[in-house]
Amino acid sequence: MTALLSYKHRNIKGTDYGLSGENMIKIDLITGFLGSGKTTFIKKYASYLLKKGMNIGILENDFGAVNVDMMLLKELERENCELKMIAGGCDRETHRRRFKTKLIAMGMCGYDRVIVEPSGIFDVDEFFDALYEEPLDRWYEIGNVITIVDAGLEETLSAHGEYLLGSEAASAGCVVFSRAGEASAEKIRETTAHLNQAMEAIQCGRRFGEDIFCKDWESLSDKDYEMLLNCGYRTETYEKQHFDGQAFQSLYFMNTGICAENLKEAAERIMSDTDCGSVFRIKGFAGNTEGSWMELNAVREKADLCPIDAGQEVIIVIGENLVKEKIESQLNFLPDN
Repeated sequence: MTALLSYKHRNIKGTDYGLSGENMIKIDLITGFLGSGKTTFIKKYASYLLKKGMNIGILENDFGAVNVDMMLLKELERENCELKMIAGGCDRETHRRRFKTKLIAMGMCGYDRVIVEPSGIFDVDEFFDALYEEPLDRWYEIGNVITIVDAGLEETLSAHGEYLLGSEAASAGCVVFSRAGEASAEKIRETTAHLNQAMEAIQCGRRFGEDIFCKDWESLSDKDYEMLLNCGYRTETYEKQHFDGQAFQSLYFMNTGICAENLKEAAERIMSDTDCGSVFRIKGFAGNTEGSWMELNAVREKADLCPIDAGQEVIIVIGENLVKEKIESQLNFLPDN
């Protein structure tokens, strides 16, 4: 059952007993649905901030108990860039408490900017609500809310997926299309229309068009980054939906012994096999036949393998109505097992 409530974000300002406006820590939220490309974007965005000489902290909040994206950002870690993590696999209230506690601790680290990467099924309201509370309202000032949307977004999402797509984009200072170079002009128009339909479904008056940032990420200029760095956020009214129960699930498979090449084939089979459930994303790490670590990132349209310096033998399957036995059977079908 879905409860509908009218909701509007509140503007968050510093107080006279906190840090002054120019000394408050800027905090950015980079959000987007499962597999949209948030982590890849953060690598580029954070690298630009580091190039500008900023001292930054990145707060990772993956869905579930094993944080794969944290490992993907390790290459950014250095003296003026720290990675922090919120442990997943907990109930909503526990997660909110952990989120606030972590931001309190980070507020004492002297960062110029903090970047928050939530999971792809994050309730954006949690970000705004936490920063409205003391003492965070005295230490942090919202910089930007940037929402990443796959330019090749699939045509059909579940009711909860459609809600997340709309609610995550509603407050964005900028919606950024990922994989724009891989999508046709027609597909980009279709994805824009899909996004606007999601906005209409949550009764939000905002609509998107040419204001969407749609460029190849490999060719972004300093001017592009400065625009993103100053895009801000929006206060929009929309109908907030509450979904009973846990709409999404995650399954973890450790130490499978599957080589990366076979894992990619298994991921493609799992994605296309409805008996496995409605699988949105499969991600993780495995060694290839040459003994090097590879990162797997699979969504419904495709599965990619990329080399990575270090990894952990773990596979995470995220979706709805997942059938563990069927997924395991697809993994065990591999000739290496």
